[in-house]
Amino acid sequence: MFHRKAEAVRRLVKAAEDAHLWHEEDPGLQFDYFNAALVNEGKNLELSQELILQPSEHFHNLAVNFSLSVVQVPTNTYNKDSAVLNGVFWSEALNKVFVDNFGRDPSLGWQYFGSAKGFFRQYPGVKWHPDENGLIDFDCRNRKWYIQAAASPKDVVVLVDVSGSMKGLHLTMARHTVSSILDTLGDDDFFNILTYNHEIHYVEPCLNGTLVQAHKTNKDVMNAVNVSLHFQFHQSGRGTCCTQAVMLVTDGATETYDTVFEKFNWPQRKVRVFPYLIGREAAFADNLKRMACANKGYFTQISTLADVQENVMKYLHVLSRPKVIDEERDAVWTEAYVDSIVSALLVTTVAMPVFSTKKETVRMSTFGCCEQLCVSVFCWCLFQLGVHGYVFAVTNNGYVLTHPELRPLFQNGKKSRKPDYSSVDLSEVERDDKEHFLRTAMVNRSTGTFSMEVKQMVDKGKRLLSLHNDYYYTHIEGTPFSLGVVLSRGRGKYVLRGNATREEGLHDLEHPDVALARGWTYCDTSESQEHRHLSQMEAVRLFLSEPQPRLKCDRELVQEVLFDAVVTAPLEAYWTSVALNKSQNSEGGVEIAFLATRTGLRRTGLLVLPEQLSSREFLAADDEEDAFSADRFPLWYRRAAEQLPAVLHYNELEGFALLAVVPAALRHIAVVLWFCGLLPDTALGIQMNLGFFQRKFWTACRQCAALDGKCSVSCDSPSLSCYVIDNNGFVLVSRHPSRTGLFFGEVEAAVMNQLLLTGSFKRWASSGPVECVSLPSLIKYRIQAVKESRLILDGSLALAQRLAKSKTTLVPCDVEHPAFVSECAVEETTGTAECDGCGRSFIVQRIPSSNLYLVVVEDQCDCSATPPVTLEPTHAVVFFKSCKHNGSLRCDRLKSPNDRRRPDSCHPFHPEEDALDCGSALGLSPMPLLTSLALLLAPAVPLLTS
Repeated sequence: MFHRKAEAVRRLVKAAEDAHLWHEEDPGLQFDYFNAALVNEGKNLELSQELILQPSEHFHNLAVNFSLSVVQVPTNTYNKDSAVLNGVFWSEALNKVFVDNFGRDPSLGWQYFGSAKGFFRQYPGVKWHPDENGLIDFDCRNRKWYIQAAASPKDVVVLVDVSGSMKGLHLTMARHTVSSILDTLGDDDFFNILTYNHEIHYVEPCLNGTLVQAHKTNKDVMNAVNVSLHFQFHQSGRGTCCTQAVMLVTDGATETYDTVFEKFNWPQRKVRVFPYLIGREAAFADNLKRMACANKGYFTQISTLADVQENVMKYLHVLSRPKVIDEERDAVWTEAYVDSIVSALLVTTVAMPVFSTKKETVRMSTFGCCEQLCVSVFCWCLFQLGVHGYVFAVTNNGYVLTHPELRPLFQNGKKSRKPDYSSVDLSEVERDDKEHFLRTAMVNRSTGTFSMEVKQMVDKGKRLLSLHNDYYYTHIEGTPFSLGVVLSRGRGKYVLRGNATREEGLHDLEHPDVALARGWTYCDTSESQEHRHLSQMEAVRLFLSEPQPRLKCDRELVQEVLFDAVVTAPLEAYWTSVALNKSQNSEGGVEIAFLATRTGLRRTGLLVLPEQLSSREFLAADDEEDAFSADRFPLWYRRAAEQLPAVLHYNELEGFALLAVVPAALRHIAVVLWFCGLLPDTALGIQMNLGFFQRKFWTACRQCAALDGKCSVSCDSPSLSCYVIDNNGFVLVSRHPSRTGLFFGEVEAAVMNQLLLTGSFKRWASSGPVECVSLPSLIKYRIQAVKESRLILDGSLALAQRLAKSKTTLVPCDVEHPAFVSECAVEETTGTAECDGCGRSFIVQRIPSSNLYLVVVEDQCDCSATPPVTLEPTHAVVFFKSCKHNGSLRCDRLKSPNDRRRPDSCHPFHPEEDALDCGSALGLSPMPLLTSLALLLAPAVPLLTS
């Protein structure tokens, strides 16, 4: 799979270099092309050509054109610039290769070509739409796939002049320059930032003498407080041991400091120097250019804000020279990221650099091939892995490439997704691996197995599954990734081979109430245009009906689906008879019967009229946890699997286990049974109206074994409060409807505390990230640090204060999510909860063959003053002062990075480089610049040599 993607990019690289070689530059070229932002905008608008677009299921129903590509040009680049037009013209030859690649491998995602001139060619053609501000803020040269393919991993130190002359517009341009430099750093890069005036300062004192990894979280936090040129870092690093560079941002230098460079950097010149002269004054340009030329760097002058990005990008051309001369076209795989421009999907990209064969020392552009991250990428099917099985992958940095738990963030009880996933470490999603054994083995590309007990938080962090997982891991050749496969103990190691004829199975799949799992790939409908409109159920039926199927399907999975369909077919007739026999369901409380199997097959039977349904949400849930998805079974299916299996004996259930599932809507309840008989790993259940369930409960409470049928004590008594709670402590039945669905600890805190003390219930806490601190709080904290260190001018401080008042953004902190679970061995508990001089007696009994408990509490003692036991997360170990951080602990975490593996390829410099191509010229700086350079280059301070 990964090899095919890389080969597709290699074909594009060859075609691009050939097309460019034969193209003659024409300064007067006039050429119309399909501009991604302007197509189909109307005949009177330039570059608004008509492009035929049709929805494609393969591209998530986006309207695309499979014959042509489109071109996007950054907003700061003229779309009819001569260099852009010439590049767009010769790159038209790539359309044929795009189409051919997709024909060879229909599983390909987006294919694209990013030019050093800034234009971006994308296949298949698609219309781009601006954001809510009317802008398309995209430059391919800032994308991680472009940056990582352009140059080897790098260690970068940014040295910023904050002397008295750096104020006003100069300070603003310096801030944007630093921000643009950070945008060019990828996850394999390391950096630090220093300021100098009369003294030298590490902007984060904790990181004195070391480097920080350039993942997005670090860069985002620095950009957030960049207005003050004083930064906050999260995590330290050890460097790349590859390309090394100093970025000097200043408005002048009084000398060239040859003595410093001669002592510490010459003659090897392993550390490159890139000076950025801020402002229009050119008096000291020659000195700065001398520094660049003498140290294999590049000098640029930034006169206006519009100059910043283009001038910053020039250093990448210099760093790419060794790779160009060595003709190394390394395939670079990116971390996971969200493709938010045209489709908000989690993707990875394989990219390769493209070299101009007309001038060997110039890197021309980069090719990329985007691939959506899902289990199908790794060619695994959930039915082979068992109920709790899953597949995941990590990068050489230990970051998650794909994982079912991919760092969920809970805000107001809802899971939200980060805009970027590249900084999610494996230790954050496999938290029970306290010693990081699994992470270390996978980062080091080992092959082996590992087992551990796992507490898995589910249902938006409110419930807990206790599992014993076996991990199998190995390295994926040709990539920086390692693959892991997880099997829950006792599941996934054996597969039932069912046998059913095509005729039988096809007949049973024709029923309208039979469905297949969303997100599962039973048949590949993308290979042929005639099949792309088919749903998976339609594709399976077509595959089974053709004597010589043209569709490519997973034969093993389809055969198992056939078997499941045949075995479960009798239920259809039974459910129909129940629906017709109103005496069995006279009140209409039982609304839907359903069944789900390990192959993703689902049957549903409507037991009431459609208009009598209280809800359709349970089986048509939009929430990933409640539906069959590409990487997980539904939550109700997984929870049912943890109950004791039911045994179907003739027409009666013996020893069955009942799982009650209450959705957030609180309109219905699902009762699910788990079977391990003829058809293993099967969940069978009914949906009933919650009010119906509660009425049945109160009726049962009034029935006693006394001769007269009367109860001496019942839940009707005003002195008693009766509840039905589940094994996680959530209320299903209460005399007070407002308490239904609440956590029992919020309703009866004193009783819940006693249950925890006696061990009837246990509390578990899972540490994880949550968005909890507003950016203004963080900025105010940093402003205070700036005031104390006196590194910054009052003008920029005022700007930071204005920003703190105008913007609110959440940043991550580490928290503990509590969850509660009952002790299965405890069948009955009695006790008294002490409250302010009185006692509140209670009894808890397990309802046989279920995950439910009856709780009866005496109401004679008022315990309302007892603090509630809640599911609110609590702060654990956090980074920021506004999150109550501990300074020394925070510093320890910054200086103790997790293990990572450096990329195999490194091209730091080459003896044949043209060092004289070091920029051109078109402010005073004090002597501490001399000290700064000596500090950075001296071997005694291992900042760039660690």
